[in-house]
Amino acid sequence: MFKIVKREEMAQGTVIMNEIEAPRIAAKARPGQFVIIKANETGERIPLTISDIDVGNGTITIIYMVVGKSTALFKTLPVGDAFQDVIGPLGKPTHIEKLGNVVCVGGGTGVAVLFPITRGFKNAGNKVISIIGARNKDLLILEDKMKSASTEFHVCTDDGSYGNKGFVTEVLKDVLDNNKIDLVVAIGPVPMMKFVSKITKTYNVKTLVSLNPIMIDGTGMCGGCRVIVEGKTQFACVDGPEFDGHQVDFDGLMKRLRAYEEDEKMAYEEHCKVFGDK
Repeated sequence: MFKIVKREEMAQGTVIMNEIEAPRIAAKARPGQFVIIKANETGERIPLTISDIDVGNGTITIIYMVVGKSTALFKTLPVGDAFQDVIGPLGKPTHIEKLGNVVCVGGGTGVAVLFPITRGFKNAGNKVISIIGARNKDLLILEDKMKSASTEFHVCTDDGSYGNKGFVTEVLKDVLDNNKIDLVVAIGPVPMMKFVSKITKTYNVKTLVSLNPIMIDGTGMCGGCRVIVEGKTQFACVDGPEFDGHQVDFDGLMKRLRAYEEDEKMAYEEHCKVFGDK
């Protein structure tokens, strides 16, 4: 069992932060890697990227949005309760080195995945320009942490309620026009990563994205997390989760992510009836 030692509701209660006791995972985990978590014996296996590590206390931090039955079940677990299974660290860690100028672009809960990567690039001696965005101010997460991990920092909201009005891609274009950029890392909703990659391709700037396909075992055996990269089948769990954004078939990924949309909606609605959630 993996005890929850800290819990925080973010973004109007739709995003939950859990700090979990997992000393063996904390000792080995690196930025960009993920864990697979299961709440109880009958729960689903859910892949979540590690958003922070505390080796001294033997804990890892996960941040997730409540979007379906399993994440809604996660939300019901209080401090002191525990997840039945936390497996990891899985996936390839981000290759972090001193490159020069690195831009980190995050949207929604993708910012949680982006934070340790951003901090890693800054600690490696890079100038890090970060751009984070959300639909409105209340849905922004980890603003202070991202700001502290960045050399230059920008915030965007779709409705203009905070920071720059508009999408992260608009600020990205301005940054690319006025700086020599060596690498862009983009993590967030699939459409956001798709359009970031389209823009950076025109500037010939290498771009990494972190993909979130359907995943079951996390070891490359089931094939559920397959994605098409450079015309070839790759498995996000063992070949990724990071890939060259200029080579990813984003349209195919979005189609696969929608495959069980109706089933997920029905399961979530049934959970809400049982637990009284809205």
